[in-house]
Amino acid sequence: MTPTLAGRLQTRLVLLAAVGSLWTLAAVPLFTDGPLASGYRSGFTALVVVAVVGLGWELAYHLIQQFRWDKDWPTLFGLLVGLPEGFVAYRLLDIGIPWAIAPIDPVTFTWLFGTTWMIIWAVASGPLPIVAVRWRFRGGRFW
Repeated sequence: MTPTLAGRLQTRLVLLAAVGSLWTLAAVPLFTDGPLASGYRSGFTALVVVAVVGLGWELAYHLIQQFRWDKDWPTLFGLLVGLPEGFVAYRLLDIGIPWAIAPIDPVTFTWLFGTTWMIIWAVASGPLPIVAVRWRFRGGRFW
């Protein structure tokens, strides 16, 4: 079944919260060279910004998908849409949105965002439909 808008929003949030958080915990020591507390603050701030920006993008994607005959993206598009999302999220962090406490280095953000995006895409494309069988039949919704 093609994921519904609610399903895509829920899937995005669940995967960012579960997989993204675990990967951020594991990856921050690998990608930062400063104090870990500052690295974790930057990493999780970036994760929250990516989640918020992603929800907005998901609404835009839904509008664009209405013009496609099957109302869905090819799987590769799901991977490539990370490029504009990552750019917008980094720009928001770079201009200093008010609650972004710790600045994040562009190289660190690129590595952290890129690897997180690819891992989440791989989980959504592979193990998730196998582990959460009902997820597919509910249009991607978890609750």
